[in-house]
Amino acid sequence: MSLLLNGDDHAYMQQALRLAAAATRRAAPNPGVGCVLVRDGQVIGAGATLKVGSDHAEIQAIKDCYARGLTPAGATAYVTLEPCSHHGRTPPCAERLIKEGVARVVAAMVDPYHEVAGRGIALLNAAGIPAVAGCLQAEAERVHRGFLSRVTRQRPWLTLKAAATLDGKTALLNGVSQWITGPDARRDVQQLRAANCAILTGSGTVLADDPQLTVRDVAVPRPPLRVVVDSALATPPSARIYDTTAAPTLLVTTIADPARHAPYLARGVQLRVLATQQGRVDLAALLASLAADGVNELMVEAGAGLNGALVQAGLVDEIVLYLAPYLAGDAARGLFAWPALQSLDDKLPLQITDSRMVGPDLRLTLQPRYL
Repeated sequence: MSLLLNGDDHAYMQQALRLAAAATRRAAPNPGVGCVLVRDGQVIGAGATLKVGSDHAEIQAIKDCYARGLTPAGATAYVTLEPCSHHGRTPPCAERLIKEGVARVVAAMVDPYHEVAGRGIALLNAAGIPAVAGCLQAEAERVHRGFLSRVTRQRPWLTLKAAATLDGKTALLNGVSQWITGPDARRDVQQLRAANCAILTGSGTVLADDPQLTVRDVAVPRPPLRVVVDSALATPPSARIYDTTAAPTLLVTTIADPARHAPYLARGVQLRVLATQQGRVDLAALLASLAADGVNELMVEAGAGLNGALVQAGLVDEIVLYLAPYLAGDAARGLFAWPALQSLDDKLPLQITDSRMVGPDLRLTLQPRYL
């Protein structure tokens, strides 16, 4: 069914997208959808998806409408993702919109999940309610990118965070790395951690820095899962990252010996044995495994070895790079480890999608342009 969009549609959808962005972590592994109900140029209800098993955005918006002493009948529903049409943990939202008598539904995009995939729009149209998807679709794809990645690519959206001096050094040759960036950048990293379902690091970082990788000074609905890639089980069970009273931890290895697992399991650590690739954990299999667990967004805080391996495998979707205005010299440690290039044609191009100052440091957001 054809449905023309106008400037007001875009403005109300922007409101819905802001609600969706705020709900992303809370709703995972579901998409954090936003919904705004509008009638006669007035917002009469708004809501966003709650945690798994609870209300979807449309239901929250309907409840908000009734709480205002109004009804949704005759309203336009602006939804950042096509209303669901199947019975899962909750009833279909498309059916509820029909029951409530909304006059029109504008979705930002079709839900690619196989049990929806256009059926919600079709159900609404069949009930005589004009419904269309495509209003601010590009913006919605960014807000829902973790969910979309997990559903369409069977792996999380992967953001690699790194901090370096202006000449690209992450640590001195002796391993000293604290602190390259200033306190403003470090606080900004906490926001990044809070926005992700899981944080991935490698055994080298655990051995060198003994990090906790917890979220500090930022409220989160639940702490991100910490994932340690340790192919040979070289990290000590006493490492701070294995203190599961602070946050859950998953240890991924290639070692299948139960006796080697026992000290980690005793601390409450989850442990997973995955296939090897050249003697190390298969990183593509790892991401597929995390997607199966419901991880939508994955952040990497690791050393040059794991960083380089992920980039070379084409698994990094975005790099957030903090550059401090210092020079450390060519003997210091770099950002990405991989074999020496023989031609500049082999360099990896990056697209800068955002740049801003965070205190005295420069934060660049980049997307690899894999050839």
